[in-house]
Amino acid sequence: MSLGIGIVGCGLIADFHARAIAELRGLRLIGGFDRMAESAAAFAKRFHCRAFGTQGELLAHPQIDVVAVCTPSGAHAEPAIAAAKAGKHVVVEKPLEVTLKRCDAIIDACQKSAVVLSTIFPSRFHRASQLLKDAIDADRFGKLALGSAYVKWFRNQEYYDRNAWRGTRRLDGGGALMNQAIHSVDLLLWLMGKIAAVTATTALLGHERIEVEDCAAVAIRFANGALGGIEATTAAYPGWLKRIEICGSTGSAVLEEESLVRWQFAKSTAADRRIVSAMSDRTKTGGGASDPAAIGHHGHREQYRDILRAIRTGTAPLIDGPAARLSVETILAIYQSARTGRRVTLPQ
Repeated sequence: MSLGIGIVGCGLIADFHARAIAELRGLRLIGGFDRMAESAAAFAKRFHCRAFGTQGELLAHPQIDVVAVCTPSGAHAEPAIAAAKAGKHVVVEKPLEVTLKRCDAIIDACQKSAVVLSTIFPSRFHRASQLLKDAIDADRFGKLALGSAYVKWFRNQEYYDRNAWRGTRRLDGGGALMNQAIHSVDLLLWLMGKIAAVTATTALLGHERIEVEDCAAVAIRFANGALGGIEATTAAYPGWLKRIEICGSTGSAVLEEESLVRWQFAKSTAADRRIVSAMSDRTKTGGGASDPAAIGHHGHREQYRDILRAIRTGTAPLIDGPAARLSVETILAIYQSARTGRRVTLPQ
């Protein structure tokens, strides 16, 4: 039996959810709601589904089992909590929310209603990311020494001017870190483990009329003792693919979007040669580096496959509420360090 999905928020990212849902057996898009009725109507026309007039109408629909929240980042809590209270499973676009208090409120509501909660981080579902995670879990890197993330993207001024919520603390929650680099922050935490301390500097250098950073440089100490860093910006023309570097005493690798551009170990195997051959040129999109629409929906599709599995088996999805909370907690600690000029320890 298929699970019905309703989408709250019918902006750009909702289309990627709809395309992913359409490719999975066991899921069916029922319709969408947006505070701008014309957006919901256009979405419904594109995907041959229903445009709901109110959020309450969507939540009350008996064929909707799952609600995907695709509103601006700082407006995730209200529809997510309402969906949980209505007994619907909840999928939230990244980030889970922009404050820990609101993240915790969503997690609590879903736990109380015994519904599945997952936050969208499609990069975890790319095959190259999973191979890298498997190699770390198999101790192929030896003692982890450095783990770093580089997100040198470009957004022109019109990107921020086009939507009033972008670049605001209240609804965007932050800038290059909270909106763009959070995908890489999540990957870094998944691969390297929790972060123990951060020291950061942020700045607004390439844009005007926004409240948040477009550049950030962060020094990291991980809980396992390794060091690392994060560099993030939306002011780097023309924008490069995001990059993760993992270095250890017996191996090192570099993940560039969906491609493994370095994969070297002290003890290499035939499987390594096959991985290098298969995974060195896997990136087929712009990765969102200069155009937020220049991404594929396949990562969303595979995450929805995982969510469907979790719902059917009564187990946790790969990215549940607490896992999604970690990236928000880390970025808020980075902002605190940049604001105070001091090293900040985690958890907070």
